[in-house]
Amino acid sequence: MTTSLGRLRRMPGWTKVVAALVLVLVVFFAGIRLSVLPGLKDLFGTETRDRSGPALLQSIQDMSRYDAASGNFQVVVDLEKDARFLPDAVRGTRTLYVGAGTVDAYVDLGQVGEDDVTVDEDRTTATLRLPHARLGKPALDPDRSYAVSKQRGLLDRLGDLFSDNPNSEQAVQKLAVRHIGEAAKESGLTARAERNTTGMLTGLLRSLGFTRVTVTYA
Repeated sequence: MTTSLGRLRRMPGWTKVVAALVLVLVVFFAGIRLSVLPGLKDLFGTETRDRSGPALLQSIQDMSRYDAASGNFQVVVDLEKDARFLPDAVRGTRTLYVGAGTVDAYVDLGQVGEDDVTVDEDRTTATLRLPHARLGKPALDPDRSYAVSKQRGLLDRLGDLFSDNPNSEQAVQKLAVRHIGEAAKESGLTARAERNTTGMLTGLLRSLGFTRVTVTYA
């Protein structure tokens, strides 16, 4: 102990000043990140600038599908990650996330061939055979999705100090998309899309002079 105090006394004065300054800065910025020092974030106002480059068109696809129905879904995701042999207060996360998104149901009219359309000689009766409606990919709405609460252990909080992407919500977002997709399969959305497609085609063909229109799905 005496030796350590002696070495500290023999340190140059400027070294002590630099060491003290570094220590103050570490505590200062750690307080900003952990929000333990109120008012520090407001002391240094932030300004946001969008320096993104222009969006580049990579490809164009011709669409032949008819989007006949769209469902709005909301799911509450409760995701918990625990570490073996460590209490949650030390290592572990739990996120409560509300995910809102949409799923479209469509009929791909591009798959309809010549053999799938039958018209009588008088052009008054038409029979169409279409493929069954399918579900599109769930689309999460960032404006209506949000994290309700986040609980993190001490080690996870310390790790956020040195992470480029702290408090990432990617895991709960993927889970929300999966649950929304599963709910869409059980919602009867494809049946609704087929009824709407039948109504659309029936109205269109009747406006062209057909008096009898039959639409089936194979």
